[in-house]
Amino acid sequence: MAASPLHDQPEAPATNAKVIITKVFVRGLTVEAEVGVYRHEYGQTQPLVIDVELDVAAAGARHLGDTLNYETIRNDAKALAASGHIELVEVFAERLAELCLADPRVTRARVRVEKPLALAPDAVAAGVEITAVRA
Repeated sequence: MAASPLHDQPEAPATNAKVIITKVFVRGLTVEAEVGVYRHEYGQTQPLVIDVELDVAAAGARHLGDTLNYETIRNDAKALAASGHIELVEVFAERLAELCLADPRVTRARVRVEKPLALAPDAVAAGVEITAVRA
C-alpha cells in the first residue's frame, strides 16, 4: 500500500501564532426582497446580492459548534427578506448586522447589500456597505 503524500510531508514546525479572531463570511448570497422607496418597488420582490463578513471570537474551532455556522447568516438574510417591505437597503443591512450581532461571539459585522436592478442597464449594481461593532 502506497503512503499518502500528506503523511510523507515533514511536520510543520510549531509556531507561537495564536488565533484571536476568526472571520466568517458569506459572499454573493442572493435573496428576493421587497425593498425600495418607489411606487413600482412595492408589492413585488427584486434580487439583492449580499456579502457578510463577521469577526467571531472562535479561536481553536475544531467542530461546528465551536464557531458560527454560515448557514445562520443565510437563514437570517432570507428571513429578513421575507419579513415584509423595507424601504432602504441601508435598513436591510443594519437589520441583518443586528441579527448577526445577536450571537455574543460576533464582535464586528460588515454587511454589503447590492441592488443589481437599481441602475440597470447603466450599472452592474448599486447599494450600501455598513460596519457594525458590538457596543
